[in-house]
Parts: sequence; structure tokens; C-alpha cells
Amino acid sequence: GSGRGFSGRSYCGGVNYGGGLSVGSLAGGSYGGGSCYGNGLGFGLGGGVVVGGLGGDCLLSSCDEKVTMQNLNDRLASYLDKVKCLEKENAELECRIREWYATQGLSCEPRDYSCYYKEIEDLQNQIVCATIDNNKIILDIDNSRMAADDFRVKYETELALRQSVEADINGLRQVLDQLTLCRSDLETQLESLREELCCLKKNHEEEMNCLRKQSTGDVSVEVNACPGPDLRQILEDLRCQYETLIARNRKEVEDWYECKIEEVNREVITSGQEVETCNNQVTELRRQLQALEIDLQAQLSQRNNLESSLAETECQYNTLLGELQNQITCVEQQLAEIRAEIECQNQEYKTLLDVKCRLEQEIQTYRCLLE
Repeated sequence: GSGRGFSGRSYCGGVNYGGGLSVGSLAGGSYGGGSCYGNGLGFGLGGGVVVGGLGGDCLLSSCDEKVTMQNLNDRLASYLDKVKCLEKENAELECRIREWYATQGLSCEPRDYSCYYKEIEDLQNQIVCATIDNNKIILDIDNSRMAADDFRVKYETELALRQSVEADINGLRQVLDQLTLCRSDLETQLESLREELCCLKKNHEEEMNCLRKQSTGDVSVEVNACPGPDLRQILEDLRCQYETLIARNRKEVEDWYECKIEEVNREVITSGQEVETCNNQVTELRRQLQALEIDLQAQLSQRNNLESSLAETECQYNTLLGELQNQITCVEQQLAEIRAEIECQNQEYKTLLDVKCRLEQEIQTYRCLLE
């Protein structure tokens, strides 16, 4: 006979050319073809017991039993044909699965993803490093923002100080203007006093000349009378009084003028020193302001560079994550296809198991009938 293996058991069919037909299965507890006596139909159990008919010792002689046996033989033949067809389809499916694995580059064993573990670990380390760098950049940006706020507060403080100094300078300029006006008034008063002094001297000289002219002459008059007041002595006394008065007034005016001039000079020197100090402070504040503006521009440019590098880093890692996600999606699709094929194979296997169970039930029926 000829046989094919399926699920660890073999279904064998054989024809015995001696006038009888024998069908068997299950090589382990096999129903083999046995000896056939006569020209009848024979069915052997274990190769030793033969049920014969038509010219032999017939154990089942009734027509119903013959028809039943004939139907059972036909059904068994149809089951065997179906099993052969299923085995053929199973072999074709196995060939197709092997071809698919060969084309897809996969083996029957589960795919080894250990080669990707190092790359995934490197990517995770890169992500952690990028996160740390991002946190450092954010910390630097916060520090720069805090430094800018401090510089802004300092700038506002210095600006308020500068405004107060300018206000003081304006007040000192007003005081200087007032002192200049007072000095000009004093100078005009001094000039008027000098002119008045000159006028008094001139008048005095004219009066003295007139008196001298009146006192000189050729007429001599002798009067026997009591001596009168000495006009010359009186005039000399008046002149001395006027001269002392003029000298005293001049000295007082000169002393007052010198005192005022000294005060004005002291105030001018003090105000000039204060103005020079304020100018130096303003120059220093301007220099500090320029340095702070330069530092601010440098911090802003550094911040812009860090933001651009951060955006580029995020774009690169987003691209890498997208590629990894695409690879994971492809692998998941392949796994889903493999699961679907495995489910189909399981369904076919279950179907074959059902067929096997039915065949075993039929064989059990044969045994019952034989008993």
C-alpha cells in the first residue's frame, strides 16, 4: 500500500489483488490489508482477521450488513480523499509560508531584535543628554533674564540719580545767575559811588578855587573890630571831615565789595567743583550705560543663538522619532500579518483535528460493527 504522514499518524490505503479489496489506517494500531478468501470483498483487522463474502466463510451474510459495509467503505474512501486533499493544501500553505519568509527575509524562528537594543539605548541616552542640555539652556536663559532685570533696575536707579544731579545742577545754575546779577548790581553801585566821589572831589576843588580867588587881592582893609571866625580853618575842618567821611565810605564799600567778591568766588569755585564732579559722574554713568547695553545685546544674541540651536535639535530628534515610529509601525504590521497567518493555520489545524476525530469515530464504529 501507499501512505502519507499527517499529525504523527498515517492513513494507509491498499488494494490486495487476490479477489478482495482492503482498506486500512493508523500504522500504530493499523488496519492493514489482510488475506482474502474467494472472490468477495474483504476487510482485515490487524492483518489477521478477514471478513469475506461471495464464496468464503461469511460472518455477515445479510444484505443490510453488506450495504452498511459498502456505505462505510465509500465514506471511508471519501474521508481519505478529503484527507489527501487537505494534506496537499497544507503542503502548499507550508511552501507559500516558506516562500513568504524567504522573500521577507524572516526565518521560522522569532526575529531577534537584540541588534537594535544598542541603537535604542544610544537614542535614549541622546534624548536624556538633549533634555539636560535643554534644561541648562533654559537655566541660562532664566539667569540672563534675571541679570537683565538687575541691569534694568540699576539703570533706572542710575537714571534717577542722574536726573536728581541734573536738577541740582540746574538749581546751582540759578544760584550762579542770581550771584552774577548781585555782582553786576554791586559793580554798578560801585561805579555810581566812584562817580559821586569824583563829582564831590570836583565840586570841592571848585569851591576851594573860588575861595582862594576871593581871598587874594590888592585891597587891604584894616578893621578895628573883634576878630571873626577863621573861615580857612573852618573850611579845612570841613575838608578834613569830608575826606575822612569819603575815606571811611570808600573803605567800607571796598571791604563790602571784597567780602562779596570773595563769597561769590568761593560759591563759584564750589559750584564749579560740583559741576565738574557731576559731569564726571554723568560721564561714568554714560560709560556704564553703554557697557550694560553692550552686555544686554550680547545676552540677547546668545539667547537667540540658543533658541535657534534648540529648535534645530528638536527638529532633528522629532525626525529621528518619526523614523523610529515608522519602523515600529512596519514591524507591528508584519507581526499582525504573522498573527493572522498563525490564526488561519490554527483554524485549519482545528479543522483537521475535527476531521481526525470524525475519522476516529468512524473507525470506532467499524470496530463495533466488527465486534
